[in-house]
Amino acid sequence: MTSSPAHRGIQPFRIDIPQSDLDDLHDRLDRTRWPDELPGVGWAYGVPSDYLRDLMRYWRHTYDWRAAEARLNAWPQFTTEIDGAHVHFAHIRSPERDATPLIVTHGWPGSIVEFLDVVGPLTNPAAHGGDPADAFHVVLPSIPGFGFSGPTRDTGWEARRIADAWVELMTRLGYDRFGAQGGDWGAAISRELGRVHPDRVIGIHLNLLPGAQAATEPTSEELAALSPGERERTLLSWRRWAEWSREGTGYYAVQHTRPQTLSYALTDSPVGQLAWIVEKFREWTDSEELPEEAVDRDLMLTNVMLYWLTGTAGSSARIYYERAHAEGDRVAAPNEPSTAPTALASFPGDPQIPLRHKAERTENIVRWTEFDRGGHFAAMEEPDLLVGDVRAFFRQLREKGDG
Repeated sequence: MTSSPAHRGIQPFRIDIPQSDLDDLHDRLDRTRWPDELPGVGWAYGVPSDYLRDLMRYWRHTYDWRAAEARLNAWPQFTTEIDGAHVHFAHIRSPERDATPLIVTHGWPGSIVEFLDVVGPLTNPAAHGGDPADAFHVVLPSIPGFGFSGPTRDTGWEARRIADAWVELMTRLGYDRFGAQGGDWGAAISRELGRVHPDRVIGIHLNLLPGAQAATEPTSEELAALSPGERERTLLSWRRWAEWSREGTGYYAVQHTRPQTLSYALTDSPVGQLAWIVEKFREWTDSEELPEEAVDRDLMLTNVMLYWLTGTAGSSARIYYERAHAEGDRVAAPNEPSTAPTALASFPGDPQIPLRHKAERTENIVRWTEFDRGGHFAAMEEPDLLVGDVRAFFRQLREKGDG
């Protein structure tokens, strides 16, 4: 049974962006001051000018925020105060009364927009060719500091504190036990849910597992102890990690040290905000050249809009700073073991390739799936694959009597 929306400080919410904010965005786009660019370097130095100019023109003249706003508002949305933070969330109940409660958490540079194509199949499988027994009541919170949950008003909002807040949120909604799903920061938060609150969590489904990659070059002795398949995957994981560490960590270096300085540029320039996010959609998706090969262009822009319209470029970046400077008894502990039943869905386009032999050192792995397509933004890139794996995992737990 769930609480009524007005119960326990939960208030209905509807996205309603003033037209003046959209007019301001268009005016800023029209007055963009473009930098110079070296010829013939492609994406090597960052987002190419020709690509970004084309995407900006589409954003300015073709993209329809009001259509995106209406699509998001099809979900019942709410806000509440938890531990001093303003928390925004969507709560989509299944027509199946006995559906499994599931809290799904985004990451950076994502948002609840990531889940627009998975909520229907998760909440109403019968309407999407699935088994009604696989239905979920879905809760989609915006991480404190992100989108309509931003900005944060105090320090310390990293994965452990957010996991504690999610337990309180699910309690207010009347869910005693529930599942969790997440990638990126959503994976770190979901893992903490299972580690710290195993009595409340049915199971944890992740499409990224922090710390399960080959972060150092494997020795010949390490490789010799592995099966041929795991040996090959370990080498791939190391190559991917080394490339990411060498070429792809600029955003991380800034956001975990000086998020406030960065925020001035991204909050003032919509093209700057666009480039900062779109670069990651290009680098972290299973695409050959352009992010639109993997993620719908309008969905990508709607995701950018949630950062721009709420002015949360800086407050969302703070989660990196909080993780790097966390201390005390409310700190996430990714190396501490978790007893929660855990599933890992691995998508090959993600820069972080998890290794099962590493994951099993700290996780209670009961399902491990390696897909042949898809990347970091799994819910946007391959929604059918992700939905199928989530359903299969929780079905597996039900059949064992764990759900």
